[in-house]
Amino acid sequence: MKRAMIILLAIIVAFPSFGQFTKARLQATGLTCAMCSNAINKALQTRSFIQSVHSDIKNSAFDIVFKEGTDVDIDEIRKAVEDAGFAVGNLKLTGNFNGIKVENDKHVQIGRQYFHFVDVTSQVLDGEKTVTIVDKDFLTAKQFKKYSASTKLKCIGTGKAGEDCSGVTAGTRMYHVTI
Repeated sequence: MKRAMIILLAIIVAFPSFGQFTKARLQATGLTCAMCSNAINKALQTRSFIQSVHSDIKNSAFDIVFKEGTDVDIDEIRKAVEDAGFAVGNLKLTGNFNGIKVENDKHVQIGRQYFHFVDVTSQVLDGEKTVTIVDKDFLTAKQFKKYSASTKLKCIGTGKAGEDCSGVTAGTRMYHVTI
C-alpha cells in the first residue's frame, strides 16, 4: 500500500495539471482594411501549432484553432501579429481542463506553461473554459493598468517569475490571465 501511494504521488508530481488549449479569439489593433487582416492571417498560419485561422474583418478579430496535442506558444501569437505590423488588443484562449484549481493571485502550471491568475474567484476548471491573457503586450495600456493593480507580485510587470513567485523558478515565463 505504501509503495502504491509513493508511485501515485510520483505520477501526480511528474504530470502537471491537465489542460489543453484548443482555440483562441484574437483581436488586433491598427487594422484599416482587408489587406491588413490578410497580413495577420498569413503570419498566424506560419506558426506550426496553428491548424487554421478565420478572419472576422468587421471586428478586427481572428478565430484560431490549434493543432491537437501541440504546445501553444502564446508569445509566438503576439509576435506573428507584431511581425505583420499590428498589435494584439485582446487574446482569449479556450481549452479543455480537468480539475485545475485556480485562486486569485496564485500561480498554476498548465501543461508546460505557468499562469498567474488575477482578479478571479477560487474555482476548479473542468471542461471547456476560456481565459484572457492580461499581460501588457496583449491588451490596451488602460486595461493592463487595471489588472496590474490587482496584484502586488512583480511578475505582472515583467512577465517573468520573480523571487516572490512561490513554487516557480525565478526568470520563468509567467502568463497573467483572468477568467
